[in-house]
This record gives sequence, structure tokens and C-alpha cells, in this order.
Amino acid sequence: MDINFSIREAVKKRYSVRNYKEQEVELDKREAIESFVNSLDNPFGPKVNFHYLDNEEMKNQKKLGTYGVIKGATQYIGTTIKLEPGSLEALGYELEAVILYLANLGLGTCWLGGTFNRKGFAKAMNIGEDEIFPIITPYGYAANKKHMKEVVMRKMIKADHRKEWNQLFYKDNFQLSLTKEEAGDLEFPLEMIRLGPSASNKQPWRVLLKNNACHFYEYKEPGYSDRFQYDIQRVDMGIAAAHFDFSVKEKGINGYFLTTCEPEVKLPDHMEYVFSWIRE
Repeated sequence: MDINFSIREAVKKRYSVRNYKEQEVELDKREAIESFVNSLDNPFGPKVNFHYLDNEEMKNQKKLGTYGVIKGATQYIGTTIKLEPGSLEALGYELEAVILYLANLGLGTCWLGGTFNRKGFAKAMNIGEDEIFPIITPYGYAANKKHMKEVVMRKMIKADHRKEWNQLFYKDNFQLSLTKEEAGDLEFPLEMIRLGPSASNKQPWRVLLKNNACHFYEYKEPGYSDRFQYDIQRVDMGIAAAHFDFSVKEKGINGYFLTTCEPEVKLPDHMEYVFSWIRE
């Protein structure tokens, strides 16, 4: 996978678009998107399958819906996985790569987890019975104005708010916050994590810098994932991995991910180790 665009600019451009112009994405852009998707891989291993749906196919489906969350969208990308260790993180990593690529092309997107008609879209996209269908995104050109439900939703989840550094990043243990100065050349990759999207803007990622490695933890919001058959916040951890990985590569910092490198530290309540990035 070749990320040949500025991560900072793509992260800056990306926001959740819920109101779209009724304008189809040009064929050459759609072909470029499919080519980019075909080039994807992830550091966690499990395969992520991508599915496409456009306006003509949607006209034949009566039960497709996003419960009023999305207006005007005529094209969607869906993702499916087999539920196994690392598959939710893999999905988050690869789909966020696509979403940043779309932002770079000037196209809007919106992560949809619990706010779409899963059965209707699964049928329309020919989803296999042995797969789960956690996430879709519409994509297209943002309308000039947000619709009222979009404005209300953004206010409700404080969409433009991000936690501060001292709430997310730590040094050696979870009692010591990591400063930007202590982060050194990892300041930019960590800042790109901080600015990432997450389900309901919960921002569950926590990073512990210890022994020349970054250890990633999930703060498990009590009860939040109970309505799903899986931990939806593991997708957010994949998003964090993507932002971090693309950023360190852009800066020429070498390292690799491991899921079996948990350090011996006392964990706060509701905190769970997920993976580590080891510096080379």
C-alpha cells in the first residue's frame, strides 16, 4: 500500500459528511478508489473485504436506510470480516486508509456503525453469511449546508472536540502523562492519533511510551459495545494504528506492530492492552 499524500492534510480535510450533493463521483475517481482499495494491507493479518454500492443498485432496494442520518448519498463502500483476533483492528486500519485517500480526492465520507440498515445493505452488497458487516461509509461531494439532524448530532457527540494530550498519552506508567517534548519525533504521529475519528467520538485510544515502544490500549467505555456482537471500539483502535503508522512512515521512522508485547504496568479500570509498535 502506497500512501502518496500528506497525512496531515488528509486528516485536516476529513470530517464526517452527512449531507451530500446529488452528484455521482466521476468514473476515473471511482476507478482510482478501487485500485487503491485493491492495494490495501494491514499489520494485523486478517483479510478485510470491501463492497461497493451505487445509485442504480440502490434504486432496486426498497429497504435501504440510514435512519435519516445521511442525506443525498448515492454511493457507499461497505466492509466485512470474519470475526477473529485482530480483524476489527484490521478493518479500522484499512477503511481509515480509504477514508483519508477519499479526503485527499476532495470527497466526503462518514463512518456508520450502528446507524444503518444492516440487513438491507448486506443483501444489496451480497454479503456472505460467514462474515460480519460492522461498518459502511457513504462517499461523494459534500453539500453546501449541513441538514438539521447533522447539526444536532455533531453537537451531541461534540464532533469537533478532542481530548488533550495528558488524557491520552503516558510515559512509563499510567500515572505520568507524556509531554510533547518527551515524545520527540513521535509528537506528530501521536497528534495524528489524537485527531482521529472514533465511534460516537469516544476516543478510546491510550498510548504508553515505554522501553522504546508505543503500547496501545483501549479504554473500554462501560456498556458502550453491549448492543453489538463485538467490541466496536476495536475498530477505533485500528484507526489509531493507521494514523500512527502512516505518520511514522511519512517521517521515515522505522518500526513494526506486535500484539504480544504487553509491558508489566498497573492498568487503570476499564483499560485493556491491544497492541504495540516497536521502534527499530
